[in-house]
Amino acid sequence: MDTDELTPAEQRVWRAYATGTTVDFGEGEEEQAQDPAHGADWGPERTIRARVLRALILNGPQEPGEVAALKVGGARITGELDLRYATIGCVVRLSHCRFTHVPDLSGAHLSYLNLRDSVLPGLMIPRARIDGSLRLTGCRFGGPVHLGGSEISGALFLERAEITAAGPEPVLKLSHLTVKDDLCAPGLRAHGGVRLDGAAVAGSVDLTDAWLHHPGKAALDAQTLALEGDLLMRRVSASGSIELRGARVAGRLDLTYARLSYPGGAALRASSCTVGELWLRNGPPLDGRLNLRRTQVDVLFLEPDVVPREVLLSNLVYTTLTPHVPAERRLVMLERDAEGYVPHSYEQLTAAYRRVGDDHAARLVQLAKQRRLRSTRAWYARIWGYVQDATVGYGFRPLRACAWLLSLLAVGSVAYALHHPRPLKASEAPHFDPVFYTLDLLLPVISFGQEGAFAPDGWYQTLSYALVITGWILATTVATGITRTVSRQ
Repeated sequence: MDTDELTPAEQRVWRAYATGTTVDFGEGEEEQAQDPAHGADWGPERTIRARVLRALILNGPQEPGEVAALKVGGARITGELDLRYATIGCVVRLSHCRFTHVPDLSGAHLSYLNLRDSVLPGLMIPRARIDGSLRLTGCRFGGPVHLGGSEISGALFLERAEITAAGPEPVLKLSHLTVKDDLCAPGLRAHGGVRLDGAAVAGSVDLTDAWLHHPGKAALDAQTLALEGDLLMRRVSASGSIELRGARVAGRLDLTYARLSYPGGAALRASSCTVGELWLRNGPPLDGRLNLRRTQVDVLFLEPDVVPREVLLSNLVYTTLTPHVPAERRLVMLERDAEGYVPHSYEQLTAAYRRVGDDHAARLVQLAKQRRLRSTRAWYARIWGYVQDATVGYGFRPLRACAWLLSLLAVGSVAYALHHPRPLKASEAPHFDPVFYTLDLLLPVISFGQEGAFAPDGWYQTLSYALVITGWILATTVATGITRTVSRQ
């Protein structure tokens, strides 16, 4: 490029490039004048043509013993910065700048790019390779940011970035992105969807305090995300679904204080995932469905107050469930399953209570399971279920059988003490004992020699039939409960 065609501002940048010196056009200006949001008012003294920057980056002057770099701050950059498929060996830092057109670095190979606190109508860096980091901290984008398919050897910084675009398409496209370090985006504001599906991040993804607004669609689409660190979404506010189906998070998926809203759909879909720790706590109930089907979690930190009105928990597997709360509070969650009665969910909850030694809570869960199962059976099976529940609580409340036996023993003993049944053979009959006679009627497997020696009549005979039938029912339900307990252990 002929340097005689350069403006004074461009000549200043051209001279500084060879030695990597920073040119800050906003230095000494008032705070408002430094804000690139007002960059449209900046005059020629702060304006640089994009084709001049392109010429510098691709074929700028070199000086022996110096490291060339493009470091510009507070400039208004006009025209399209077209660096498609370019190999850029120098550091590029264009901070606090105002771009009039969308920079296009599709397929480029860069060493380092910093656009910190700049205002841009959008950004195109798909299928690119960045040997260092990409810093978009505090940037304000008026259109989509496309980084899909790129590979970043360092970190990707999106702290406090704001992206606004019209239309239904996602505004931040990170599909199949590879990041060898962290993806840092605390305070991100996206007025549209964020796509992170198929991405691979060797570090952590930090979306703390992010604001994701895409009503009726996916606010965050991170399906099949492969993450070696944590997915931090503390205090996230999302209007739209959080899609994590098939994701693998080796560390912690932290949704503490999160506010998720997708009425009529899945506010959080984390099905078929593998997660080290899943934290859902200290926030309001999800406004929408919670889908954890077929997910494997080592530590599930789930507070009952966060659980929404509808859940999907089929084949959810977890090793530890925390915090430890009474079984009655956890059972409410299982009753909200949209698939109805899911036996596996009850078995998982029972196992979690047993691991911490709370056998009482484990028995309550199993009792609730039998009651839920009863509602799915035919009427005659439900009747038998009610009998088992009333008598011995399906075997999980065996003391209830003792209470029934003692009550019936008292009734029978008093009745037959007041009216002795006649002996069948007076000469051979033993001495009548109303207590043991009643026990003979109640206990089908034990005989004290009383029942076969005496024959009641009238109302007392009817009472004897009732005691025999009740004894068999109690014996059968106790045996069923013991069998169920032994087989479960």
